[in-house]
Amino acid sequence: MILIYVVCANLDEAREISRHLLEQRLAACTNCFPIESAYWWEGKIVEDDEVVLIAKTVPGNFEAVAEAVLKLHSYQVPCIISIPVDKVESRYLRWLRGEIR
Repeated sequence: MILIYVVCANLDEAREISRHLLEQRLAACTNCFPIESAYWWEGKIVEDDEVVLIAKTVPGNFEAVAEAVLKLHSYQVPCIISIPVDKVESRYLRWLRGEIR
């Protein structure tokens, strides 16, 4: 199992991407939550309110998830990061694997 961490411009964008990933069975579950971000962009520090989308899936789906996010995302260079999970409760992992392709 992996978590795919995606930073979105707003809740609507995060929900659209989330829905697409679920409908395509690329993720079994997603979570969205607001964050405050500070980052370098085009030579200056930017501070923004953004939304993090976390998609729960399997390692083999990373490329397909990243491709889907890139098609739907508004940013030129969106943050799409895989976070490996070293331990998962067995019933949850069985459920997750059963919900994705």
